[in-house]
Amino acid sequence: MIVANAETDLQQRIRLALGTHPDARLFRNQVGSLPDPRTGRLVTFGLARGSADLIGWRTLVVTPEMVGQRIAVFTSLEVKTATGRLSPAQTHWLHAVRSAGGIAGVVRSVPDALRIVTSPVQPSEPPGNI
Repeated sequence: MIVANAETDLQQRIRLALGTHPDARLFRNQVGSLPDPRTGRLVTFGLARGSADLIGWRTLVVTPEMVGQRIAVFTSLEVKTATGRLSPAQTHWLHAVRSAGGIAGVVRSVPDALRIVTSPVQPSEPPGNI
């Protein structure tokens, strides 16, 4: 497998590791913009400016007190190398997801990603670190 850089390689390893987790579905979210070759107009792609590299959901089973329903909790992982830094837009995104009750964090290794995705969800303290 040929990869462009260390962060891309790490992201691929995280995607492969999480792909075996039965209650998590995460997708690559590439954000950016390029000129349309026909019109020259800028075309923006990806979920939103600052949105994380991997987005999707983690399925949880609600407790019996809550009728035992399964729910999908929005999950957003920003992949960074050991020296990578968050942009202000990325920090804002992760805080917004966590404030809304989602799971969000910065991951610098496969174990980081597995820990965040498999940690018990606490409404007052969502897993992950920013």
